[in-house]
Amino acid sequence: MSNPAELYESVRDEVGKVLVGQENLVRGLVIASLTGGHVLLEGVPGIAKTTGAKLFSRAVGLEYSRVQMTPDLLPADITGTRIYRQGTGEFETERGPIFANVMLADEINRATPKTQSALLEAMQEEQVTIDGDEMELPTPFLVIATQNPIEMEGVFSLPEAQRDRFQLKVTVGTPERDDERAILDRFDENPGLGPGDIRPVVNTQTLMQCRETVADVYVAAPVKEYALDLVAETRAHEAIEHGASPRATISFLDAGKGLAAIDGRGYVIPDDLKTLARQVLAHRLVLDADANLRDVDPIDIVDDVIDRVKPPTTGFTPDEVNAQQKGRRVADGDGPTWAGYSDDA
Repeated sequence: MSNPAELYESVRDEVGKVLVGQENLVRGLVIASLTGGHVLLEGVPGIAKTTGAKLFSRAVGLEYSRVQMTPDLLPADITGTRIYRQGTGEFETERGPIFANVMLADEINRATPKTQSALLEAMQEEQVTIDGDEMELPTPFLVIATQNPIEMEGVFSLPEAQRDRFQLKVTVGTPERDDERAILDRFDENPGLGPGDIRPVVNTQTLMQCRETVADVYVAAPVKEYALDLVAETRAHEAIEHGASPRATISFLDAGKGLAAIDGRGYVIPDDLKTLARQVLAHRLVLDADANLRDVDPIDIVDDVIDRVKPPTTGFTPDEVNAQQKGRRVADGDGPTWAGYSDDA
């Protein structure tokens, strides 16, 4: 199976044996795993953020580790350290829990900024430095972090540099009444239901093949310009002190490819970017002082940005993409003129 749409359906259905609803959570994790991104899950306690991460890891057949983030946690508790073995008289490297395919940083905002910063190198470069030695992390590598938005005591806000390294921030909401009734029925019939009831439906080789498929998803020039316009508008918005970074632009396009692929398309459309805009951009925005005082929600700003920026209407349809791949013009005056076009084509 090298079809991302089939992979997504398999993972969604397998996770759905335990997790009711929360398809948005599963979709975000699949997109990140297919594009080399990382995911921040935010929601109140008890809505299966941690369970969802573990279920996903089991369904995709990846090695999983969990770190309960606390104020007394040290960076070495995550990355590992050098330990002196008296019996041999030598130092040995003790690898930390970050050396897994999927690392869950549970309640990440309970750790101090110093400890949170231990993840920066890993999330950006897929390596860690232990006592001066650079060590590569497993491939694929995915950080899933959770945080509770309602707690104020004993928590630390994620620094901007940390937030910028999360490709997606997925808000996990309280289930609808029908879904919650289904949860009650399911756990009434099987109280012991949990991650152990999930089997791997994907292996690492399949996941890496699907990554290659996603990387080949076509993004037409008008769609790239649309992504740039959306990001630029966040920087120019009157309520924003610092808008989205170039890293955000890259994440935006990568996530768009992932969404197109799991929807069964080989090309990105503007609606892919509109669908993902909240998850990719909102957590990266730094509001100005006045917006902070007014408790402006960054999601509202992203919605305003989407309303302000006009999406392209041509240049990304299947016929146009096929024409581009053949190196010829789509239509005189309607659609892009592609590089490599010649009258003899």
